[in-house]
Amino acid sequence: MPAPASLKLERLRPLLGEPLSLEVPAGCTCFVRGPSGAGKSLLLRAVADLDPNEGEVFVGTLRRSRVPAHRWRRLAGYLPAESHWWEDRVGDHHSHWDLSLLERLGFGAEVLGWQVARLSTGERQRLALARLLSNEPAALLLDEPVANLDSANAERVVGVIRDYQENRRTPILWVSHGSENETTPCRGTLWLKKGRVVKLETAWN
Repeated sequence: MPAPASLKLERLRPLLGEPLSLEVPAGCTCFVRGPSGAGKSLLLRAVADLDPNEGEVFVGTLRRSRVPAHRWRRLAGYLPAESHWWEDRVGDHHSHWDLSLLERLGFGAEVLGWQVARLSTGERQRLALARLLSNEPAALLLDEPVANLDSANAERVVGVIRDYQENRRTPILWVSHGSENETTPCRGTLWLKKGRVVKLETAWN
């Protein structure tokens, strides 16, 4: 299990946006908010180093520029708003699925034999979270993880994320339009508009 670590952005500049410096302490969540086109997803993709960007990112003492790309993306786990699937069967997308995690997200072990084509959007999103957490990332980058879910499944997902964070003291950048922050004790909110920071409020300073 990775040791608890903060997530630190040093003058990180996405492809479209202004430089941003921010540190999310271990066990805390920074919600990223703003209108459509504000650059929320671009920010997460820049942290994950999936798009061209400038600046540096740290998970604890590990510097992104000195970590191989495949290792960095396991360390800073990114959950996109639309999950990606490249094999026909669910189970073929990971070699070590956590069955207890699947159960908590509303699935039995038989889901690993399902064809991806039969999955609903919400099922894909929940399974993408299970796949991501099976990698045991030290930081989480979540792009509207409950946007396509009904209330019961949204509650499941939020509960799984919160438990993962509590057990591992994981820092989270969480793009959200909802009210998931209402019960988060160590939290901040980053407001974006057209790629620039409008306001940053934190409860950990």
